[in-house]
Amino acid sequence: MQQPIRFLSLFFLLMVTLFGVEKPKLLTPEEAFNVTATHSSQGVMINVMLGEKIYLYDDKISLELTKPKTLDLTQWIERPKAEYFHDAMTQRQSFELFVPQSLLENEVKKGSFTLSFSYQGCSEMGICYQPITKEFTFKLKGGGSAASLSEQDVIARSFMSGDVMLVLLSFFGFGLLLSLTPCIFPMIPILSSIIVSQPSVSMSAKKGFWLSLVYVLAMSLAYTIAGVLAALFGANLQASMQHPWIIGMFSALFVILAFSMFGFYEIKMPSFIQNRVNKKTGEAQTQGVFGIAVMGFLSALIVGPCVAAPLAGALIYIGQSGDALLGGSALFVMSLGMGVPLLLIGTTAGRYMPRPGVWMQNITAFFGVMLLGVAIWMLSRIIPAFVSMSLWAVLIISSSIYFGALESFSEQTKGWQKVLKSILFMALVYGVALLVGFLSGATNPLAPFEKFTAKESSSVAPSPSPFTKIKTLEELNLALKNAQKPVMLDFYADWCVNCVEFEQFTFSDPRVKAKLEKFTLLKADVTKNSDDDKALQKAFTIYGPPAILFFKKGKEVSEFRLAGFKNADEFLAHLEKVGM
Repeated sequence: MQQPIRFLSLFFLLMVTLFGVEKPKLLTPEEAFNVTATHSSQGVMINVMLGEKIYLYDDKISLELTKPKTLDLTQWIERPKAEYFHDAMTQRQSFELFVPQSLLENEVKKGSFTLSFSYQGCSEMGICYQPITKEFTFKLKGGGSAASLSEQDVIARSFMSGDVMLVLLSFFGFGLLLSLTPCIFPMIPILSSIIVSQPSVSMSAKKGFWLSLVYVLAMSLAYTIAGVLAALFGANLQASMQHPWIIGMFSALFVILAFSMFGFYEIKMPSFIQNRVNKKTGEAQTQGVFGIAVMGFLSALIVGPCVAAPLAGALIYIGQSGDALLGGSALFVMSLGMGVPLLLIGTTAGRYMPRPGVWMQNITAFFGVMLLGVAIWMLSRIIPAFVSMSLWAVLIISSSIYFGALESFSEQTKGWQKVLKSILFMALVYGVALLVGFLSGATNPLAPFEKFTAKESSSVAPSPSPFTKIKTLEELNLALKNAQKPVMLDFYADWCVNCVEFEQFTFSDPRVKAKLEKFTLLKADVTKNSDDDKALQKAFTIYGPPAILFFKKGKEVSEFRLAGFKNADEFLAHLEKVGM
């Protein structure tokens, strides 16, 4: 009986082996990786279809433009997030890679171009394939231009050139240009007051330069850290430092420093600490080098949070490529360029420092007034405009009287003293005008008589702002859906100097107003840096205001995006390019 059962078992096992179980099929490379590419007016789409139980090593995937020039596109082209499998980061599902037409037009210009796609993968059966490269050649019809990309995108693409020195030199030049913007101006009285407060006996051009360098290096370090954090993690450190209590504390610090320069008290370390530091680290430390570095670091974060096209370009590059080293180096070099005027001012202040006496006291007091001005300028971000107006009036009136605007001339009064007194008297008159403007309800220090001129010119109430405010991404999408005209979206913040300039000098221009009537105008006020503000900026990869976006049929036309300030003429020229 056992033999028939054993025979049947063996026969059944043989049949199953021969007919019941299909051996796994080893796929050819063409079957395992089906890669195709198509070219349309939108760009090139590369479709990667993976066979069953096939995966690609994520770090082996690369995409290059090989003709008419060589350019690595890997870090610029989005692909699905890799997953950990078999001790490596892999792609286990089919995916697509999209190369935008704007990028191709910017790099190829016209004619034929070739894209080279390289990859390597394995089968879960334990078989690995050789590295494979496929090339796709297409013809770019028509000619493109750099205008196909926004200014910040063009700058971001410059990082891909591979010439590190050229990139760094370019960013140093960008920094020099940015040093002429209002973002750097408030730092001038801060640094100057630091130099002036040093003992005049030991001050020299060399020491003035080194103290300025400490300030500028700390400022550059702050810009670099804030920029890299914003690009990699979306943590806008500068925006986070704009909370009212932080601005209030920093303004109070300037007031304390200012009154010390008027001679009310002297700020220095306790003698027992100073003596101990002097013994261990030398005289340089006792002169407040660490304090200067801290002031430079904080000044960059609190005083001048600006976003311009070069900064936005560097942040885009860091965010897309993850290359914090090159991007951060560019930001640091750009910050050094921004600090060149500060180095010149610090060096010349050290060289031409007056000798002790009445003249030196007046110079010190003058920078005390400048520090009070910086404090008011910072407070204007968080206090009502009429309060800021009154503070400016009090400061200008009191300081002009303090320096002798109402004192009479004597026989010994020299010519240059008369000129100085005339300037002080004009400042006094302006201060009185600010006071009158404050009492009349005016809020703009540049137009103290706006209430009187408005009544004379017209009895009609001022027209409301043409901008509609939106706070969330949902509100924006609804506004875009309902818009009957092309849309312009302005990212704004009270603490953004360039944003305020846009309001006062660009959007108020009659020519600009006429052009903007063709648009539906939206404004995203991100002053509070709330979660909704962050989500709105993250949706459009905005690293900080000012930023102006243009939409047509509900979609952004990205090549027209603006970052940084434009005066009325420049903005009009840009609107002509938009031409919606």
